[in-house]
Amino acid sequence: MNYLNHLENNKKVFFNYMNENYTIFQHSNIFFRDIQYALISYFEIKENPIKYGAADKLANEFINKLVTTEELSPIDHKSWKINFEVGIKKEVAEETQGANDE
Repeated sequence: MNYLNHLENNKKVFFNYMNENYTIFQHSNIFFRDIQYALISYFEIKENPIKYGAADKLANEFINKLVTTEELSPIDHKSWKINFEVGIKKEVAEETQGANDE
């Protein structure tokens, strides 16, 4: 499996998965280790486990791609700002659920 291609083609799925364990949203900060550990967990669930060292390299490659496309903006060498919408907003989900209850 080409992990980087998979992430590029499934960015939204990955970040929604990541958002389940780490609260992330547009304009929030995201940290290298959070991405790295999310990659390990994500690919473990996909039944294509990735080792710590490979996850380190993949996280760097994935982050560099996202910086190139301006989806992430560097803050320092270990953190970035998210420049895109991540998943469904909690308020929207609650409003939708309330409308369905009526």
